[in-house]
Amino acid sequence: MIIAWVLSLLTLLSSLIVCLERMTALEVISVITAVDAGKRFIAAEKMLHECESHLTHIARLESHSCHIQSVGKQLWLISTMEHPKIEILVHLNEKTNIATRLNWRQQFE
Repeated sequence: MIIAWVLSLLTLLSSLIVCLERMTALEVISVITAVDAGKRFIAAEKMLHECESHLTHIARLESHSCHIQSVGKQLWLISTMEHPKIEILVHLNEKTNIATRLNWRQQFE
């Protein structure tokens, strides 16, 4: 009887260890996914900043990682081509050639 009780305790402990291993693996995957998404978001923001800062000299942009279109008088819509897709609205001052970011949004599919 005692042997059956000990075996049942060992079985419960082993199933507990299996559950803990699964939960740990899921947590590791979650953390890696969050870090990767953060890195991609920062890279997209850097691309947008480069396109925004060189808006007056569009032909000089080295990378074609942004889509730039005019949406009105001195208003430009700049968006990234890769994921995550971020879109910003920029006002370009005619006199100083300084771009001012009015708003931004993330495009979801």
